[in-house]
Formats: sequence, structure tokens, C-alpha cells
Amino acid sequence: MTKAYIVNHTHWDREWYFTTADALTLSEQLFTEVLSELEKNKDANFCLDGQTSVVDEYVEIHPEAKERIKKLVAEGRLFVGPWYTQTDALIPDAESIVRNLVIGINDTKQNYGNPMMVGYLPDTFGFNAQMPTLLQQVGIDNFVFWRGTNFRLQMNSVYFKWHGLSDKEVYAANFPFGYFTAQITTESKRKLKQFVKERYDPSAEFEATHHNNDEVLMPSGIDQMNIVKDMSETVSNLNKLSKVETHISTYPDFIDKLRKRKDLPSYQGELRLPTYSRVHRTIGSVRHRNKIQNFDLEQKILRRVEPLVVIAKKNGIDIGNGLLIKLWKKLLECQAHDTIGGSVSDNVAVDINHRFKEANEIADGVENMIEKKLAEYLELDDHDVLILNTDPSEFHGIKEISIVTSSKNVDFDGLKNPVIMDSKHFPARHHILMMTPKGQEYTDEPEYFQLKVQGRVDLPGLGYKVIHFTDAQKAIPELGNAKISGNSIEKNGHKIEFVNGAINLKTNGIMIPDVVRLVDSANDGDTYDYSPLENDQEKELTFDSSFVNNINNQPYELVVSGSSRLPLKLVDREKTDPTYGFVDYKLYFTFLDNGMLNAKLVLNNQVYSHRLRLQIKPSIHTQEAVAHIQDGFIKTSNQVIDKNWQKEFVEKPVNIYNFDKTVTITDKNKYLTFFGKGLKEYEFKDEKLFITLIATTSQLGKRNLAWRPGRASGDTTNQGHVMMATPMAEELGLNEFEFGIVFDDQPFSEQEVSEKTRDWLSQSVSYQTQKLNYFINRLDNKIWGTENNPQIPNSYSLLNLDKRLIVSAIYPSYQDQDSYIIRIQNPTGKDMKLPDDLFRNAEFINALEEKMESKKFIGTYDMISLKLKY
Repeated sequence: MTKAYIVNHTHWDREWYFTTADALTLSEQLFTEVLSELEKNKDANFCLDGQTSVVDEYVEIHPEAKERIKKLVAEGRLFVGPWYTQTDALIPDAESIVRNLVIGINDTKQNYGNPMMVGYLPDTFGFNAQMPTLLQQVGIDNFVFWRGTNFRLQMNSVYFKWHGLSDKEVYAANFPFGYFTAQITTESKRKLKQFVKERYDPSAEFEATHHNNDEVLMPSGIDQMNIVKDMSETVSNLNKLSKVETHISTYPDFIDKLRKRKDLPSYQGELRLPTYSRVHRTIGSVRHRNKIQNFDLEQKILRRVEPLVVIAKKNGIDIGNGLLIKLWKKLLECQAHDTIGGSVSDNVAVDINHRFKEANEIADGVENMIEKKLAEYLELDDHDVLILNTDPSEFHGIKEISIVTSSKNVDFDGLKNPVIMDSKHFPARHHILMMTPKGQEYTDEPEYFQLKVQGRVDLPGLGYKVIHFTDAQKAIPELGNAKISGNSIEKNGHKIEFVNGAINLKTNGIMIPDVVRLVDSANDGDTYDYSPLENDQEKELTFDSSFVNNINNQPYELVVSGSSRLPLKLVDREKTDPTYGFVDYKLYFTFLDNGMLNAKLVLNNQVYSHRLRLQIKPSIHTQEAVAHIQDGFIKTSNQVIDKNWQKEFVEKPVNIYNFDKTVTITDKNKYLTFFGKGLKEYEFKDEKLFITLIATTSQLGKRNLAWRPGRASGDTTNQGHVMMATPMAEELGLNEFEFGIVFDDQPFSEQEVSEKTRDWLSQSVSYQTQKLNYFINRLDNKIWGTENNPQIPNSYSLLNLDKRLIVSAIYPSYQDQDSYIIRIQNPTGKDMKLPDDLFRNAEFINALEEKMESKKFIGTYDMISLKLKY
């Protein structure tokens, strides 16, 4: 007889079409009843959805409940953690996913007891192929989930060993019919015989027959659902009616059973097939503004703020971990699957934007504090500029600094070939109040300029230096002072030109014609999925004109622009006399020193319900694309989709994929790589690469989409629900995108592309002590000087690592105030040997800072963590 192990839980979306505040109100009754029921029935247990954040929010309004929770966790009957929030697994950075676990586990240990060390993601919309590797960074060897499997095409078992791209693996347990497979409600209790016959036994049988499992996992719960009362009595009644033998269990207990099995099949790869449930394969471009905000904030934290805090601590400035963790939590609250996916109401979207705003204010404030205090310790004046390098290797190249000057006529000592990239003029002001030792005095404030200046500089690794500027007779060269008619720019053998409406790239002597275009189609979808409109065709948009921006009479930047008239709304796409709107667009192209074509697209969207994509023609003959994902690369190729796909899939398994930062098209001899900031979705067909920019919509959920038949996602056509308009998801107005293209007539190298990605995302960080404008840095006016400042050197370096090492994070230790952490990735298919003298005094740890064995190399597609003393 099959044994079924039933686990009582609730699935807790922090927000969806309801807000986090709404969810908190719902927890008032539900969580309180959970505690009371567990205290009443000692044989019952309950899982609070594997995320600590919702427990924290409940305890904030019920502080008296904390000790009750700790007692139940200690008894092994209430399960909290390991995540801080239920993360999306395709859009966030690898480090964000790891840090979600670290913060969730640490918080649970500190506040409630031992966390549930189960990789539990019951509702996430598909999973990247590196989840096993990421889970193992905190010692989690298992994964419990719902969506993304296909037993015919993948592993033919609901239980299996899932291998990451590295040698890391986890025991995986799938709910083919969801986390509500054995959902027991008050109604199903009343109709228990029907429930057992029509739902419970068929589900258990399905799980049992896929790989001859005589023990199956049966989750009982659903969104915001309460604990099952008198669970023992309910199970007893089940056993009287069922063909299977049911036992009350927990997720950790069931994972223990899987660990003892020797017959589990293995699988390697992503989990995104929509066989038994939807995975929303095109959600990667919904509400793209939030995805770009997410990407920018991740880079700000990882590449600016945390390394700055490490530099600061070494130089006598102590920024507490509590502030950094609060910053991370603001970001992680934006990375839950519905939230970062974008399948939320506009009411929730307002909250998401506010959290991004708050997080950026914390990040900018921490940076402001560190920069001003360092400048104070260094006793800098208004003609000094502090330049910081937040990367752990020496830097020799171009950085951008921001200064305030009385004029544009300055000379720099330490910044070569300076160019003004942007300037803002502030006219003179009169009768300005000053606070002096004499009291209040009034003066005139002269005119001044706020300048962004780009130039070449040499910087020490993970440190800083001070450069100086003086007043001069001659102005610095300035971008845009002379716009000239022109259609091309060249640099170091690379050329981009606009000829006869096409943008052509010439590099290494090879011409790639019509390399970049914009293409547009109607979007009949919703905030979950793009959906094509019947009889609509994707249309190429035209570029109309170009000009060149000069620096010192030398072409620097090619600007190509256009405007297209498109049907205004979805209904206009089907009319014979439609109303039209306009989409205006402007592409700014420059070449970087390494040959990368760097681009910024500024788009004014005044059209509704459409999808706009970049079309890249690599002129390379292949059927595969190579996508960078979280700490690795995977190959994708278009799968044949049967015309009767609805017999097997609940949504069309379209050949649209997610990537993290790059997509490469390559043959044996050459490659073209697309680099995107916050762009997450691509398709490769007919030897063209398509990158989705926007997919706008006016509805939270719609039914009977061309690629997603049946009910509407988002509950909007469920009984008692209503359709929800989402005008914010139309993303009207200005939208900006940054991307890069590298073409090389050399074999593709994962290592080289990873290095180029890291360098492309490197940050420019500078500070000037000045009193003309305290609001360039918002907190300058309120960060007061201190007495007895430490003496620090004019130039400082904490680390100078081999540039081939891909460092994914540098941050203060969570466990030891005298140490900091470095995480190094090997995103390649070859073992990476560590230098013999690397970190002789470093301690090898996992992401939880638990001691690990030392290594001489990093395995393929893996990462290591190191703890170093300041």
C-alpha cells in the first residue's frame, strides 16, 4: 500500500492583487489561530511558507507571540524559513538569491530558532538551472517545488536528484498538482468521500506511479489558508476512505526519506516546462521598469555600497550591518515571484516603486556618509576629488567624476584626457544666509557649474586615491558642443554607421549589416504573459536620421533616431480606420576601449498594449544561443512545438528564454554577445536574436490567450472576482535602456565574456568637498564634522586580486565585526585554479560563514566564499 505523508501549510503571497498591508491584516486572524491550534493539539504541525519576512511582520504587531513561536519551532511543529521572501528564481542576480537565504536563515536563528532547511519554493514561475548550486552555498541539499516539470521529457519521477551546472546536487520533490494537492477545507471535510475519490487518491496514485514511489508527499494548504483543525481526526477519517495510508508529516521528514533512497533518477537543466501548471514563459518582460530598477539596485549594492563599507571600516568609519541588512530586505521584498514578475495590481506596483525609492535612499545615504567622512579625514578642499575603486583589482582606464566648479576652465592632476560629458549651470544668487562663528551673516553666492567629467585614471584595488584640479585659461573639451551632420563613428578599427535606414557594424574587418533594429507587435496578453493578436504581424520600425556628437572636433557618439506611427490601442490593431499614436526613439552609440559597442536607447512610448523588441542580426550561422544565467552559461535551441501542444501543455512552451546579463550567438570561429542592463528575455529564431524591451498591457489577468488557453491568471475570472485594469503596466512616457554588443572573430570564451560583463558594470565613484550645493549629495548638509579624526593615507588599497577572478560580492561579515567576506564565482565549464599565494590568511567558509575545507581551485560553474580579517 502506498504511504502518503501529508504536510499542513499555508502559502503566503506578501502581495499580489492585494498589498502587503492587506496580507498583514489577514495574518492577524490566521497566524493567531495557527499558534492556538498547535498549542492545543500536540500531534499537529504547520509550515509558514518557508519565508521569515511574514513571521517578522506578524511579530511586529504581536510581540507577545514571539516566545510562543520560539517554543513551537523548538518542538519541531512550526516551520519558519529558510528564505527571507519567496524569491523568483529567474530574474534576480545569483548573489540576491544566496543573500535571500543567508538573511532568512540568520534572522530565523536569531529570532525564532532553527530554520526549516528546505529549499521550499511552492509557487515560483520556473527555476534557473543553477538553483542546486545556489542552495548548496548555505548547506541546503534539497528542493521542494511545484512548477516547471515534464516527466516525459525530463526525469519521469516526481522525486529526483537535481544537478546544477556544477557538481552540486539536491534531492528534489515536486508537487505536480501544486501546493494545494491535498487541500483540506471545511467543505472537503464535509464531503470527504468525494474528496478522496476525485482528488486525493488520484493525486497520490499519480505520484506513486511516476518511478514506483511507495511513499508520496501530499501538501495540504493554499493561499492565505488557515491550519487544518484536529488534523489527527481528519487523517483518521481519510484512512477509512482512502486506498493509501496517510500519515501526518513535515517537509524535513519527507526529505529524510528521499536521502535514504538509492534509486532516484538524475536531471540537469532548468525547470520551465508548462506541463501540469503554468510557468508564464513570457513574464520576463512585464513591467520592465521594475526589472530595470531591480537590476540597478542590485548593482548599486554589490558593486558600490558593500565594497565601500568594507573600505570605510578599514579606515575608521563604522557602518553597522543592520543598515545594510535593512537595505537588502527592501530589495528582497521586491523579488518575490509575483512582485518582480510584475503580475500585480497597480496598487501594489505603487508600493514596489516606493520600496525601490527607500532602498535607493539608504544606499545613496550610506555612500554619501562614507565619502564625506573619508574626505573629512583626508582634509580635502574644494579642488580635491576623492576617487574610489570598489573592485578588488587595480584599475587603469576611464572613470567618470562629478565636480562643482566656478567655470569649465580647469586642469586636472591625475585625470588624463578629461571630457565634460554633462553640465548644469547654476546662476549667481544674492543675499544668501551663512552660519558663522559670529552668528548669521549674508553673502552673494557666485555662479557655478555641476560637471560630469570623464577621463583616464589609475586606481588602487579596493581603495581610493585623491586627485587635484586647478583653475585654468582653457575650457575642458565637452561632448555635444558641436553636433555635426554625419552617419558614422570609428574607434580602434571598429565602426558603426547609419546608411539607407540601416545600422551597420564593422569590426575586425568584418561587416555586419543591419545589426540593430526595433520591431513591434500587438500584445493581447496581461501582466503574466505576452500574447500575440490574431492576424497581427511583427513590424520593423524605421530610423529616419542621424548626427554625430564631437569631442575636440573628433566624432565620438553616433545618434540615430526615428518615429513610428502605430495603432493607439489594441482595438485599433483590428480596425480599418484606426486611431494612431506615436513611438519616438533615439539610439546613442559609442565604442569602449575594448571594442564593445555601447548603446543607450531612449524611447517615448505613447502606444498601448504592444511588445517592442530589439532585433540583433549577428550574421552567424547556428541554431543555438548561449545564455548567461545565475553563475553559469547554458545553451538553448528551439524545440519543435507540436500543433496539438494543448494535449500536453497548459500553456504553449514557446521558445522564449530568460537570461541574466548576456546572450551569445556563436559558431566555432566567432561570436556576437549582447549585454543587457536589466533586460531578461530573449528569443533566437531565423538567425536573429530578439531581446524584449517592453510588453505593455492594461489588464492584470485575461482568459483564453492564444498561448495560454482557459482561465485568466490572477484569479480575475474566478467566482466573485473582477477584471483589474493596470494602466501603469502600459508604461507610457520615457523609457531608457542600456545595452552593449561585442563581435569578435575568435572562439567564444565564457571567461572572457564574464570579464567583459564585470568590467562593463564597473562603477564610477567620486566625491568632492564643496559648499555651493549641498543637495548634489542629499545628506551633505547634515553630516557634521567630528573631532579627533584618524589620519589616513592619501592613497589606499585593501586588495589587488588577479583580474581573472570573478568576484560577485565583497561585504562585511555578518558574524564577525573584524572580518569581511569575498565570494568568487567560476561561471565557466573549466576548473579555475586559485593562485598559490591567494588569501594565505583567509578562511574558507560557506555563505553562512560556517568553516569549510580549503581549496586550491573553484569547480566548474561553482563559487567559493572566503572570510578575511581587516
